[in-house]
Amino acid sequence: MSYGRITPENIAELQGIVGEKYVWTDVDKLIPYEKDEGVEREYFRRPDAVVLPETVEQVAEVLKLANRERIPVVPRGAGTGLEFGAVVNEYGGIVLSTERMNRILELNADAMYMVVEPGVITAELQKEAKAQGLLYAGDPCSGDSCFIGGNAATNAGGNRAVKYGTTRDQIYSIEVVTPTGEIAHFGGRLKKTASGYPLEDIIIGSEGTLGIITKLTLKLVPLPKYTADILAVFPTVDQALSLVTALPRAGIQATCLECMDNDVIRVVEAYLDEKQPYADEGGNYMIIQLDGKSEDDLDDICIAVDDICRAQGALEVFVADAAKVWNARKAFTEASAAECPVAAMEDFVVPPDRLADLLDQLAVIGKNVGVCFRGVSHAGDGNLHLDVLRRGFAPDEEEAKIAAFEDAACAAVYGLGGAVSGEHGIGQKRKALLAKYADPVALELMKAVKKAFDPNLILNPGKIFDI
Repeated sequence: MSYGRITPENIAELQGIVGEKYVWTDVDKLIPYEKDEGVEREYFRRPDAVVLPETVEQVAEVLKLANRERIPVVPRGAGTGLEFGAVVNEYGGIVLSTERMNRILELNADAMYMVVEPGVITAELQKEAKAQGLLYAGDPCSGDSCFIGGNAATNAGGNRAVKYGTTRDQIYSIEVVTPTGEIAHFGGRLKKTASGYPLEDIIIGSEGTLGIITKLTLKLVPLPKYTADILAVFPTVDQALSLVTALPRAGIQATCLECMDNDVIRVVEAYLDEKQPYADEGGNYMIIQLDGKSEDDLDDICIAVDDICRAQGALEVFVADAAKVWNARKAFTEASAAECPVAAMEDFVVPPDRLADLLDQLAVIGKNVGVCFRGVSHAGDGNLHLDVLRRGFAPDEEEAKIAAFEDAACAAVYGLGGAVSGEHGIGQKRKALLAKYADPVALELMKAVKKAFDPNLILNPGKIFDI
């Protein structure tokens, strides 16, 4: 595909659309947009310009210009992604940032919905919902900094996905600007519909390749009045992961089910300089968050969970200090990087009951390839986050060893009925693995959808797959 380059005339036209103050071409202002939170420097690339629209009409005009001139446009939220999906590639072009589109437009407590722009920080809309006795159930671990539009673009998951689902499950409808500059509305605040293709579900999770989300109507649910955070400590990871099937089989729906092995616990303990229970005894954690309709109901659920955990071999089960246990869980990424530089971050997902099998296979693969890793899991939905460490091999071996590990790991993941990414997305980093392991018919249909939405292939080109 041949793309146009930005000219001074294009810059002047962009300034006429969004204002001179909001079209950036100075190197100092472009540098923060050359990367996301991923660790692989080979994907860093500075955009030709950054444009910051404030309204949907401005977004539409920018895309009309870009489509006319065949200039690539890369949509970007807060830049908290890990797969370089919001960074320009070899095609260059414009980064269109939604950071000025940051208003909560409506919160209807009676009907339990919220209308927001894409640049609202997820934690902020959660705070506003909570003030009304309601819960926005989407809960990505980067919630304090990520934007809701980015959550939708990647179909972010997070800790509560086991009970409430991913971001897609929290959205009634979206307003979208197509790559040709048309403003469209997909979905509706409906309990059901049989009115054509659910285009909102195709846009959500498409990583900014099909359209730019400019408004979202979000579902809210009643805020649980009674909540308990249980820490169950097990002698082995396999015993901890047995809860993934044991709890649902007993009719218990956990809100969160997070697994940390002993290596992770020790690394977090050192990083936080805060003693963690049973770290020295080789304990492995399952963090279980439970909601109840009343105090008595919650007590009954906790007693049942205690019985199940002990039947599965738990060393100890107790009500945890919620702030302390979740601080330990969320410190994993920083703690891991502080202990050893991270060469790659993986985001595998398998059926929850196959998670223990995947860990067993990955241990063998790591040993055979000569790669060390550590990880945590959203165990309830089968999503495993791995840090592959820069340890045990020479720098000139890194690229080959990481590639060999990822290839063998993906073979294991897909063999267990899984996928290469559970919530981080494909971006630039994972597209070769997706091309190799995804169903080829599905992949070709995805490309056909891309061409239908974006005939000139200007919106986030080279992400998810190549055409």
